[in-house]
Amino acid sequence: MRVLIADDEPEMTAVLEALLRRENYSVDVVHDGRDALDYGLADNYDCLVLDIMMPKLDGLQVVSALRAQNVSTPVLLLTARGQVEDKITGLDRGADDYLAKPFHNGEFLARVRALTRRGQSYTPSVLTAGNISLDCAAFELRCGASSIRLGNREFQMLELLMRQQGRVITTEQFMERIWGYDSDAETSVVWAYISYIRKKLEAVGANVRIATRRGFGYLLEEIP
Repeated sequence: MRVLIADDEPEMTAVLEALLRRENYSVDVVHDGRDALDYGLADNYDCLVLDIMMPKLDGLQVVSALRAQNVSTPVLLLTARGQVEDKITGLDRGADDYLAKPFHNGEFLARVRALTRRGQSYTPSVLTAGNISLDCAAFELRCGASSIRLGNREFQMLELLMRQQGRVITTEQFMERIWGYDSDAETSVVWAYISYIRKKLEAVGANVRIATRRGFGYLLEEIP
C-alpha cells in the first residue's frame, strides 16, 4: 500500500511518515499543494493525506482539482480547523474523511486503513496463491506448518505480486510503488529483493514462483 502525505509542517510529516512505515506502508512526502497535486495526478497511491493549510495550493483546492481530473484515490484531510462547516466543505469538495488536529496516532492509522480498504472492491487480510498464504496483518509468508516473517519491502513486493496474480509487474512499477519517485536507489535493488523473496518461497516449500519476463518484468505463477 502506498500513501502520499502533504503537509507543510516538517515535524508533523516526520511523525506521520514514521507511523505509516512502521505499519509497512510505502510513503511519499511533499510540503506544498502544488507538489501534492502533481503527485496525486499520477494516480499511483492507495490513499492521500492532505493538510488543508498549505502554500501554493491548499488541500481543498488539491482535492477539487484531483476530482475534476477523475482521480478517485481516497483522500483524508488534516487540519487544525474543527468546525462543522469546514468538515462539510471538505467532504463536499470530494474528500473521503476528515481528521482535526490534534489527533491520536491510533485513530489516524485506523482511518488510513479504512480508506485503503474502501479504495478497492475487497482487500482480504490473508492473500493466497497456490499453497502459500500471506498474512497482511502479521507480515508472514506461510505454507502448511512453515512460516517466515518478511521484511518491509519483501512484504510489499510479494503483496503486490499476489494482488496482481498473473499480471506482469515492471521494475519501474516496483520502484514507484515501493521505493517512491524521489528514491536514490538503483533499479538493480528490485532484482536483489526478488532474489530474497524467491529464497523464502523455496524455504517454505511453495509451489509458486516469481517468474521473469525478460524486457517486461515479473509475475507470480504456479510451478508446473
